[in-house]
Amino acid sequence: MKLQILQENLERAISITSRFASAKAQLPILGNILISTDKSKIFVSSTNLEISASVQVGAKIEEEGEISIPSKVISELISNLPKETINLESSKEQLKVKTSGFSSTVLGMNSSDFPKIPNSVNEGESLVLSKKEFSKALSQVVFATSLDDTRPILTGVLFVVSEGSLVLVATDGFRLSQKTISLKTKNKLSKKMVIPKNVLNEISRLGEEDENILCDSQEKEKQVVFGNNNVVLTSRLLEGDYPDYEKIIPKNSVLKILIDKEELLRAVKLGSIFAREVANVIKFKILKDGIVITAESGQSGNQEARVDSKVDGLSGDFEISFNYKFVEDFLHSVQGEEVKMEFSTTMAAGIFTDSSDSSYLHLIMPVKI
Repeated sequence: MKLQILQENLERAISITSRFASAKAQLPILGNILISTDKSKIFVSSTNLEISASVQVGAKIEEEGEISIPSKVISELISNLPKETINLESSKEQLKVKTSGFSSTVLGMNSSDFPKIPNSVNEGESLVLSKKEFSKALSQVVFATSLDDTRPILTGVLFVVSEGSLVLVATDGFRLSQKTISLKTKNKLSKKMVIPKNVLNEISRLGEEDENILCDSQEKEKQVVFGNNNVVLTSRLLEGDYPDYEKIIPKNSVLKILIDKEELLRAVKLGSIFAREVANVIKFKILKDGIVITAESGQSGNQEARVDSKVDGLSGDFEISFNYKFVEDFLHSVQGEEVKMEFSTTMAAGIFTDSSDSSYLHLIMPVKI
């Protein structure tokens, strides 16, 4: 392999892929990056067997070939070179790196041992997603995934694909987020898949805001591929039965509250000061023209904050308690100025929605006191 490439282009490709190289893995090759050529471009690739990344970069190629080199070494080396043309040349399992006034030889490994990973997306069968819209949708659901690895299926996001729409669902058993996206292209195949949140957190790094992202599921390999013109991310799918989320969503509510988001967020944050010492519990007391949020700690004291709101359907006293962190997480995901809360009983999940976004639904289970 012999080629010339701009330092900034190679540095960007390596910075993306190096995040998925695993130096602590039992297989030493997984701590490496693979550089391979194809006509007038190179592919810089890495994998930890859970997530794989491949970045396409333009280069002037004199001789084709490929080599696998340690991620940490090449990353630190390229990032400290000046922004000029770099000459790369491989011989057996060595990579020579040259610029004006600098040369280095990096010891690599046999590239035939590097796992095969996708470096392109099948455009004909892929979902076409607006990166801006998709990234926003992910920010509204990923935070509700579980941190408990004893139920792996809940650590991912459920994708429900049907003709003309994509529904994203996440739950940790105490709260649930659901977001619906309209697809740019009609999809004839209906499918469900659960995608690990780790790869979804990387989507925002793909390309520019005005670009599209392609999403293709490969059922035989049990993996999903995301990509744009230059970057391809591949992840395994989570296996197992995802909970029937539609049964969890309350069908009716008797009490509806429309409230200013910022005022509610301020009251919740004030309550959190005392709630941290009592299992994060804050109490909502619903009045005819507002709600009172209280929190009480035997060690620090207590607080009470009233927020005016529009209340519909109140008959008698109504008090319900929540984990303040769950309410705060939802409020941070809201784009609009007002939120709507709906309740049926003090024991059933509360429905929280963004008044400016009818495609977004969030549920929070109450705390039993």
